[in-house]
Amino acid sequence: MSRANFGDGKKASGRQGGRFRKKSYARGNAPVKKKMGVVGNGDPGLTRLNKYIANSGVCSRREADTFIAAGNVTVNGETITEMGFKVKPGDTVRFDGRVLNPEKKEYILLNKPKNFITTTSDERGRRTVMELIAKASNARLVPVGRLDRNTTGLLLFTNDGDLAKKLTHPKHGVRKLYHVVLNKNLKADDLRKIREGIELEDGPVAVDEVSYIQNAPKKEVGIEIHSGRNRIVRRVFEHLGYEVNQLDRVVFAGLTKKDLPRGHWRHLSRQEVINLGMIP
Repeated sequence: MSRANFGDGKKASGRQGGRFRKKSYARGNAPVKKKMGVVGNGDPGLTRLNKYIANSGVCSRREADTFIAAGNVTVNGETITEMGFKVKPGDTVRFDGRVLNPEKKEYILLNKPKNFITTTSDERGRRTVMELIAKASNARLVPVGRLDRNTTGLLLFTNDGDLAKKLTHPKHGVRKLYHVVLNKNLKADDLRKIREGIELEDGPVAVDEVSYIQNAPKKEVGIEIHSGRNRIVRRVFEHLGYEVNQLDRVVFAGLTKKDLPRGHWRHLSRQEVINLGMIP
């Protein structure tokens, strides 16, 4: 397995002798970085209609094309079905009658603690991850994917619909690396079974890599997986008779927890946004 981070801000040197090296957690405040957006589209003053809609947080650009073709969008009171139509500053764009206001693209990375639900609201009054980033932005951000209530680690928020869809679609194989602490030592035979693939009730699970954490008890495991199925990591180990006591996502799409203590957030750097955009 490639190099991995298994602590807040501490690097692991990678797999050696079939084990991951354990590192301690670093503390401190997350650095506050300047907010940023994506540079313009090369046509000063004009914005493609599908991009304008996506920037407004309604949907992705591809989905916007479908809505445009179906006649759901008007510009200055006129229904637009033309692909590639461009909007000028001052134009009034409506989607199903609602005026759209495109927002600057923002990207927030959170090191999620336990006991927070990954949703924008909860009808049962439980605490949500939105509380943790309430002061991060005035934009309408949404979490990219999910982490269970008791799962900790990296969670990305954005109003970039296109990127959010890319990062959650299985075909893009976005890398996710987890540090798992089990209720008992993982048997070598079960480690082999996970490497070879586990068959669950909803189909097979292909794991990219799995290994013991170096210099730690054999109940601590590193697992890399790109599947986005619900509770997939926990279910893999539960299928073999183990309980997951702790589950921490330490890498997501190339992003790590470096200088980001639990419960803190930060804006992505310009280079990090570029890197995410280059995911095939």
